[in-house]
Amino acid sequence: MRYRTISNGTTSFEVSTLCLGTMFFGTRTDAATSLEILDRFAGAGGTFVDTANNYNAWVGGHGRDSEDVLGAWIRRRGGLGDVRLATKLGAAKKDPALPLQNVEPTNFQGLSAEVVAREARLSLRHLGVDRIDVLYGHVDDRETPIAETVAAFGQLQREGLVGISGISNVALWRLIEARDEALRQGVDPYGVVQQGYSYVYPSPGFGRTNDVSVELLDYVAAAGTGGRPPLAITAYSPLHQGAFARDDKPMWAPMRHASNRERVRALHDVAAEVGATPNQVALSWLLGGDVPVIPVVGISSVAQLEEALTASELDLDADVRARLDAADLDVRASVAA
Repeated sequence: MRYRTISNGTTSFEVSTLCLGTMFFGTRTDAATSLEILDRFAGAGGTFVDTANNYNAWVGGHGRDSEDVLGAWIRRRGGLGDVRLATKLGAAKKDPALPLQNVEPTNFQGLSAEVVAREARLSLRHLGVDRIDVLYGHVDDRETPIAETVAAFGQLQREGLVGISGISNVALWRLIEARDEALRQGVDPYGVVQQGYSYVYPSPGFGRTNDVSVELLDYVAAAGTGGRPPLAITAYSPLHQGAFARDDKPMWAPMRHASNRERVRALHDVAAEVGATPNQVALSWLLGGDVPVIPVVGISSVAQLEEALTASELDLDADVRARLDAADLDVRASVAA
């Protein structure tokens, strides 16, 4: 396992460069298998685990199922040890009687001061810890003033309940405004942003702000220099739920275009040449980029975990990376023409 430091300028700590995503722990992935995966991840040196307060709600769970599984694991092992724990709030159901969805009406709780204070403390209780290492706003809330949300996260950090705050599914301009607002208030800014990111990329669309963009990568590259507070990217859905390796797993609609078909073909070609799997090459591509990100890998079996762990040690040669990066250039050129 390899490691990197994440920081908000005041609080810093080391995490593994692979983050274990636990979305379906306690429901689709039963508790016994979930605990086995967690044991193996920690045994292999994994130190970064990701969850949320609303996971599983759409598959029959109550929302905090994965937090509860993690709480049981922490109790069983006598504490977190070197493991750093991340959870999220703000995207659980505002009205329990209505569906949870990412199109209007979304029915998210939002990021008001009341929600942030209450839900963070509930997560602490379910996880059985006295401090959350990384706490994200799960989905940006444009109905609550940025100043209110920033102050609420700042208060949790002042109380010692949160180490580093972060935000997910957010437009770049909103991220920048929130970090500037934190500096105005004299509180620690978001030190982590979690967005969708993988070797393939979505078709452009107005209002789609939950993916890593070239501009975000450039912004993060400049963070931590020239007096700017540091910022790290964690990337969810880096493997698109198995779509790189399985023909029966179609990618999301915005990913189904000619450029990505070429990129997936190149992914398979490179994997065969270097003796790895397409998933391992895709993870290595993320880990070794000019602006490295931390992939949050959703795991449902120990076999899947072993595949991901191997990827953490796979280094792609410069010429291989160049081939992967250029895989769709002909398609883009023909579209532009």
